[in-house]
Amino acid sequence: MTNRKTEPALHTLAVRGGEPRNHGYSAVTVPIVCTATYSFDSSAQIHDHFQGRSERWEYGRYGNPTVRVAEQKLAALEGADDAVLFPSGMSAITSLLLAMLKPGDHVVMTSDCYRRTRQFLRTTLAKFGVRHSFVPPDDLAALAAAIEPTSTRLIVTEAPTNPYLRVVDLRGIVEIKRRFPGIKLLVDATLATPALCRPLLLGADLVTHSCTKYLAGHNDVLAGVVCGAQPLIDALRDARGVFGGMPDPHGAYLLVRGMKTLAVRMRQHNESALAIARFLEGHPAVERVFYPGLPSHPDHALAAALFRGGFGGMVSFHVRGGLEQGASFIDASTLPNICPSMGGVETLMEQPALMSFYELSPQQRAEIGIAENLIRLSVGLEDTQDLIDDLGQALSKMR
Repeated sequence: MTNRKTEPALHTLAVRGGEPRNHGYSAVTVPIVCTATYSFDSSAQIHDHFQGRSERWEYGRYGNPTVRVAEQKLAALEGADDAVLFPSGMSAITSLLLAMLKPGDHVVMTSDCYRRTRQFLRTTLAKFGVRHSFVPPDDLAALAAAIEPTSTRLIVTEAPTNPYLRVVDLRGIVEIKRRFPGIKLLVDATLATPALCRPLLLGADLVTHSCTKYLAGHNDVLAGVVCGAQPLIDALRDARGVFGGMPDPHGAYLLVRGMKTLAVRMRQHNESALAIARFLEGHPAVERVFYPGLPSHPDHALAAALFRGGFGGMVSFHVRGGLEQGASFIDASTLPNICPSMGGVETLMEQPALMSFYELSPQQRAEIGIAENLIRLSVGLEDTQDLIDDLGQALSKMR
């Protein structure tokens, strides 16, 4: 006899997790259930539904069978009790923050978190009396000092961060959180995916993803999710019914389809990104490379201890020069698409100063750490050597 593992491997969870063996009519794949509402056969059936004697659907804003399969698969991948799906990553995290926080509450957030999440704290939530503190991602002492024992409700961080791929000490943050009963830890693990790290198993309370990125993986759908313990997810699902952020069943279907290849895609993303990071680090036209898989990255040792199977598919780097040199490098490339986002099968590249932070002045960008010569590369599934050759020729043409 062989010893059977208590939990299937990631490859198996990606393909089979959260799904029955067939979806009715002997269908292997999840059907797309397109309906705005659901009919009852009798008044007695309505009584059974609302009194909890039967589980079924009532109205499209409260649930959908296709969406539910996506949620169950996401929960299986993260090792969570349950998950709630949203139309985008921002919809997921803003809905969660609105549902959890009230006037007078305080949030501690690491300063490298996604800029729109920080903006939501600074503007929308601040108007409702929710306070916040930003702390460096590598300073546990600052994080602990920022906590207000009677007011702090939530710690928010990312693993890793965007665009410099800082890796926080999740185990250390969990230890701090446990000193303060009532505080929850939310981790945005979009860039890590469950293939590299599962924060809930390390002690986090909630994990969120922009499923648009690696989970869906094909640059063709917007979606977001929050995973966690059942009571928290039940409350958030109720809030979704009020806020109205119900995802479309077509998008949920594409997400389920994409997640089935997550493990094999991430393996190639990891391998190609590491090879490209090494190539860039040795190129004379590149000033500095930011990739956790390189010993030169400030969080390399922490990433090696925290992540499994690789270091992710995104590489950021500074070319030698400034805004003009970065733009000429981007323009000389032929394989990567020039656009925001990440995590798809196509390689995507952007110069954040000209894309994500265009509205800021050079001085304002410098103040938040966005260099004019910064390039962010989301490594896709093209041949690794083809990508290296293209990046090399683009660097040689850089003005």
